[in-house]
Amino acid sequence: MSTIAVIIPAYNEAPSIAQVIRSVPKQVTTLIVVDNNSTDNTAVIAKECGAIVLHEKQKGYGHACLKGMAYLEKQPPDILVFLDGDYSDFPEDLEDLVAPLLQEEVVFCLGARTKSLREKGSLTPQQIFGNSLACTLMRWGYGSTFTDLGPFRAIRWKVLKSLDMQDKTYGWTVEMQLKILRRKLPYKEIPVRYRKRIGVSKVSGTLKGTVLAGMKILGWIGKFYFSRWS
Repeated sequence: MSTIAVIIPAYNEAPSIAQVIRSVPKQVTTLIVVDNNSTDNTAVIAKECGAIVLHEKQKGYGHACLKGMAYLEKQPPDILVFLDGDYSDFPEDLEDLVAPLLQEEVVFCLGARTKSLREKGSLTPQQIFGNSLACTLMRWGYGSTFTDLGPFRAIRWKVLKSLDMQDKTYGWTVEMQLKILRRKLPYKEIPVRYRKRIGVSKVSGTLKGTVLAGMKILGWIGKFYFSRWS
């Protein structure tokens, strides 16, 4: 039987983290919450709910993901799932997300927040525009069929390790997708449900976060595009 681990990067998600952990399907063998220097009780609540809690003082989504991966080096899973801690994703959809990997159809599955399945207002206009722009550029550059940059995603551990992930902040998701495309690895999008998050987003909820995330995403796309001709 394939082993499945989940990494949940979390920064000040005390109001939601318990609901996220309790909604993760039982087929998950290892559940890790990486507390990204929270100032609230995120870590305490996560531990009380049975999660393995790690601490990463260096703020940044990529920093938190890499911290969780480093822990898993001791006993690597077959499949690794990344899930946000704000309860915007439906952890129950994990079963659908990992199914193509368990059946060995693909090595990477992205949870696509399709319009028909997401709650109205759950994505900001800038998020919708940014996702559309990034996916259009990836389609032009690589013939990509991605429609989203959603954080809810599943990937084969050995494949993820081979990607040599570098981004420490906002570009983690697009870096992964670009490397999948450049290596022409088999992937699939799985439509997933999406709702308004609990609390205020640290990225789309602030002007600074939105601008920095947009710059980082476009920077990665530009880097990969021009590297093709160098």
